[in-house]
Amino acid sequence: MNHGSQEFRLHHHVNQLMSQLGASSAEGPGVYVDLLQRNMTPYISTQITAHRAKKKIAESSKTPVEFLQKYDELKSRNVRDLDSLTNLLSLIAEDEQHFGASLTPATSMIGQLPATGSKITSDELEKIKAELMKNTKQTSSAMSAETQSKSLKEKQSRNMNLPVQPDWLFQRPFLTMDFVEEKELFDPNVTPAGSLLIQQQESMVIDDLLCCMEGVEGQYIQAVSHSDRYSQKEFKVDESLDPALRELVRRILPISANYSLVVRFIEEKSAFEYGLNYTVLVAQLENQFRVGHLSLQKFWFYLQPMMSMMEILASIARSINKGECIGGAVLSLLHEKTSSLIGDNKGQELCLFLTQAACVPYFEILERWIYKGLIVDPYSEFLVEENSVVGKEKLQEDYNDSYPFGMHYTICRERVPVFLETVAQKILSTGKYLNVVRQCGRNVQCPNAEEMIYTIKERDYFEHIERAYTYASQLLLELLIKEKELMSRLRSVKHYFLLDHGDFIVQFMDMADEEMAKTMDEIMPQRLESLLELALRTSTANADPFKDDLKVDLLGYDLVTMLFKVLSIETKLEKDFHVDPTDLHLSGLEAFTFDYIVKWPVSLVLNRKSLIRYQMLFRHLFYCKHVERQLCNVWITNKSSKIFKLQSAYTSGYALRQRMLNFVLNFQYYMMVEVIEPNWVLFENNLQSVSTIDDVLANHSDFLNNCLKDCMLTDPELLRIVHKLMMVCVTFSNFIQLTKMSSLQGSVKGRKDDPLKKETATKVVQEHLDQIASSHKLEGTIATFDSNFRRLLVDLLNKIVERASGCDLKLLNILYRLDFNHFYDSQLESVSAERSTQESRAEHEQRKYQDHDAHDAR
Repeated sequence: MNHGSQEFRLHHHVNQLMSQLGASSAEGPGVYVDLLQRNMTPYISTQITAHRAKKKIAESSKTPVEFLQKYDELKSRNVRDLDSLTNLLSLIAEDEQHFGASLTPATSMIGQLPATGSKITSDELEKIKAELMKNTKQTSSAMSAETQSKSLKEKQSRNMNLPVQPDWLFQRPFLTMDFVEEKELFDPNVTPAGSLLIQQQESMVIDDLLCCMEGVEGQYIQAVSHSDRYSQKEFKVDESLDPALRELVRRILPISANYSLVVRFIEEKSAFEYGLNYTVLVAQLENQFRVGHLSLQKFWFYLQPMMSMMEILASIARSINKGECIGGAVLSLLHEKTSSLIGDNKGQELCLFLTQAACVPYFEILERWIYKGLIVDPYSEFLVEENSVVGKEKLQEDYNDSYPFGMHYTICRERVPVFLETVAQKILSTGKYLNVVRQCGRNVQCPNAEEMIYTIKERDYFEHIERAYTYASQLLLELLIKEKELMSRLRSVKHYFLLDHGDFIVQFMDMADEEMAKTMDEIMPQRLESLLELALRTSTANADPFKDDLKVDLLGYDLVTMLFKVLSIETKLEKDFHVDPTDLHLSGLEAFTFDYIVKWPVSLVLNRKSLIRYQMLFRHLFYCKHVERQLCNVWITNKSSKIFKLQSAYTSGYALRQRMLNFVLNFQYYMMVEVIEPNWVLFENNLQSVSTIDDVLANHSDFLNNCLKDCMLTDPELLRIVHKLMMVCVTFSNFIQLTKMSSLQGSVKGRKDDPLKKETATKVVQEHLDQIASSHKLEGTIATFDSNFRRLLVDLLNKIVERASGCDLKLLNILYRLDFNHFYDSQLESVSAERSTQESRAEHEQRKYQDHDAHDAR
């Protein structure tokens, strides 16, 4: 997400939160948006920060042992973002004196629970709990190898044909290098160890240990079966064995348990659906034992180096099994294990070897993606996921597309290795850009394609990714700007949506005035298309080579509804949003907007989301133009009324009309000259120096977001006031025209008769208007319009002052234009004083309420 989109959405979220909390502030939401942006810092997870956070929570917890056990359990399952969440909880615990006053006490939460006399019994509660656990758990941790293998086969059957393993491979118990589970622990025919001499006991035990190290039970040492396939293997030793020998056996047996876990892991993961020093050591020990040179003490000594290695392997296998990890999750676990063994050279060398070997197939997929823009991922392990159902045509249909081509290729967060997290978005963009170029028929041959090898130093392969990203982005940028004429397209969109060609829009509104007055159901879109083409051919827009891509569209909702619909994207309000039934009966003027045909790959920049924002700006400007035309028509009507004896009511109406026209003209000037044009010039200048397509997207998004923000389209409160002001102007214009033209329209038939009839008709009109004026109806109605317009305008100016006192300084420009002679100063001061009085009264009532509560507590 670029900076402009993030600020746009953050501004909306703050506005929404203040509205939900019922919080009002003179500074406005902009202050809090700036505060959040200044304090947003990425969390960098290290072993030191994670250990410090864990220790801090344990110290402040009432049950530190349980907390540490739960943390270790989640860590062994390779739960993602565990350290970042722990860090957040530690910050909350550290700042609990601030949170304690605002958070709801636990007792109040308990009070909301059902009473003990509830109809739900303890058994039913346990059943509900079990059902919830069953539904929330993704897959069973005790899933058998056969079941998991079968699921992976079914999952990948669409991508490629895999060799099928026979069922007997899983059904025959002796086809394994692991211990075979048997019900009887000890053979009753075997002589108890306690009845033998010490030397004989040691010899028999060494023989049993050598067998156990290869997954075979001995006579006096046997494995205990467990229901959990991935649990640590336990052993039962003959209780009659000498205590000293039994203690040595107990110390040696963990290597057999770890070997068992590793063997189980290897046998399961060696299937087609997944991806020998130890045996040499066992053979050497067995040889020493056969020639009589191996005692139990020597046995223990020789196993020391291998025991630590086997413990590391067993730990890795156990974590992978518990977390049910595949793909990137396995690489994350191996990377963290490698990083944690900094002081253990042998252990780190082993883990580094394992990680490098495991990264080979993953990096092959990565290289193919960032160098060619292709995904070959038969086992769904790569961090980029392809949705083949969604194609490039989808960009023209759905406006909720937060990133170009974002629905076709997405990042699967569960598959991102931790050492690639910082460049995951760059990896996604690199492959997408190359994929776009390939779809345009261009050959892709990355000049910097090099083999990637895993190292603890992430900088090595970060440089490969950075070079591939630069090449892909520049390649696509060159394709868009030079071959597809991106800048000419953007200028064409600006001409029509931002009313850059004034003669074109004036001619179109003149020709379509009658059609726009109809309801949306009565309008013939073909007629509007014809009028649009005529206006394009007879204006300066005729020189635009892309003019035929401009289309007419009638939307089923007005501008305010459209604004809410766009701002509610990716929020909980999106699901609750419904179109107002009254919007189904919109006039053509309220429903009208332009649309634009954008072809691939220009639709990466001019996608549906961008066009929606252009349409919002156009509808806002277009309605202002309509209001200006209506007020100008009132002026024309006023010129024809000079033949009548006007009273003071008409004079006040003309003055009100001039104030309304002054407001509309200055408001349009502010939006088009002081907002849109400077932002466009800045946007054009920035495009001259961009080096990547991401820079184009960011600058274009910033341009649109800044225009929407400064034109008050991201602030529903300000937009609502402006909309009401426009409605008052339109209603006033309609009233004046209906009042003065009704009689003129009634006398049209007499105009072609003799001059006597014409003179009589004029006298009738004059008498009719004089009768309305003398009855004070006209004067009272105009006074009502004046009062409403003045109240709304003062309210708008007051809101602008509140916003500008925070961070929206550009809004002050419209304040200076609308109140250039300080005509509204006194009214603004009275509003400000009234607001201060209300705030002081509310603060006094709150303090009084707090003192009353404190007195009751004492």
